[in-house]
Amino acid sequence: MGKPTGFKEFDREVGPYRDIAERLLDYNEIYTDHHEGHLTTQGARCMDCGVPFCQSVNGCPVYNLIPEWNDLVYKGQWKEALDRLHKTNNFPEFTGRVCPAPCEGACVLGINEPAVTIKNIENAIIDKGFEEGWVKANPPTFRSGKKIAIVGSGPAGLAAAAQLNQTGHEVTVYERDDRIGGLLMYGIPNMKLGKDVVERRVNLLKAEGVNFVVNADVGSAGPNGIDVNKLLDETDALLLATGATTPRDLKIPNRELEGIHFAMDFLRANTKSLLDSNLENGNFISAKGKNVIVIGGGDTGTDCIGTSLRHGCKSLVNFEIMAKPPVTRAENNPWPLWPTIYRVDYGHEEAACKFDTDPRVYSISGKEFVTDENGKLLGINTVEVDQSFKEVPGTIQFWEADLILLSMGFLGPEHYVSDPLVLKLDPRSNYKAEYGTFLTSHEKVFAAGDCRRGQSLVVRAIDEGRKVAEQIESFLRR
Repeated sequence: MGKPTGFKEFDREVGPYRDIAERLLDYNEIYTDHHEGHLTTQGARCMDCGVPFCQSVNGCPVYNLIPEWNDLVYKGQWKEALDRLHKTNNFPEFTGRVCPAPCEGACVLGINEPAVTIKNIENAIIDKGFEEGWVKANPPTFRSGKKIAIVGSGPAGLAAAAQLNQTGHEVTVYERDDRIGGLLMYGIPNMKLGKDVVERRVNLLKAEGVNFVVNADVGSAGPNGIDVNKLLDETDALLLATGATTPRDLKIPNRELEGIHFAMDFLRANTKSLLDSNLENGNFISAKGKNVIVIGGGDTGTDCIGTSLRHGCKSLVNFEIMAKPPVTRAENNPWPLWPTIYRVDYGHEEAACKFDTDPRVYSISGKEFVTDENGKLLGINTVEVDQSFKEVPGTIQFWEADLILLSMGFLGPEHYVSDPLVLKLDPRSNYKAEYGTFLTSHEKVFAAGDCRRGQSLVVRAIDEGRKVAEQIESFLRR
């Protein structure tokens, strides 16, 4: 694949982000324009490796035909590369922007050389496809008469909707928020995934015949509530793709203080205000002029860092209970497993530029939120922990903070949708449904994505959305 000697001739060069000083002044995407010559050279690095682990179970969850479209990009056959890309991935414009690229961790070249820039090439293929007008609505030629309701419009729900609609079924997606996209719309900030990119794909799905209903809170007794049992009676199959939206809390003294927020509340409010009024309505949690502490690493923590910096925070620290990872793979983390190594994401890079230091503090745990005599948040007391997460004596430290954001992951889905259906849950409170069948304890109800498997990647949600569509199709043909 690619140029037989390309991996020997060319070094890995990742497409750069926009200049930090420039991008901190806006909420536009952090990416720079694609350059075909550069990408052709990077595509040439793809090896004729025999067994392409990049598209294996350790690499790409949707089994993208990576070597094929790398080779086509190298040859300048971009439209053919787009066709290959869409065979396995409904939304490469999402994964090309936000996926951590496990495919690169499993790249055979990565055994002893830097991996192929797979993510950059994927993103460039789909962006060029839209620029050239190659990506068009393709509505089905017939309708089966079967009706399917999908609760949740995140990546799993959208992927399932796209697949089931193509087979001719009438698909309606219900979203409790005011915009379609779920995690893609309100969970990932605009800097990393522009909302025009999400809306562009949603508009294509609408043109293909998918129905969308916003402000529809299925299972809720509130003003926008929809009776889930009635919805089930009116359809031939129901898919729950609600995501894992219950955040993990930090239950230490004084948790009830003002100024302590879950990360997703912070991010959602910011994106909604940005889209509604360019932040002019003030309906968001502002970090301007504040000493900010983000508790928890991962992508969501990084997004909180990036958003706080754009608000104009006074200072910023990011706590991580885990130890600092090594720069290279540890002995117990061999190829082709995902490399658990030290990384610098866009938010860390921006914080280091503004405050002259990486914001992360490792092996640290919160002990108590600190308040003054009037109940105002002053900060947090922490303690260092060892590798088994036991407290290290004599290491208690006070950190000043006006705003503390909790970004410690998610525990599972909210159950007001599933309770009226009396669905069984797994030990982690997810909807119980086996991978491969995706059928819950109710004969007409399926589950896919984070609400079934727990918090995970966008690309895994797309995989489950595609696969559950196959199972629903088989169910409807019985």
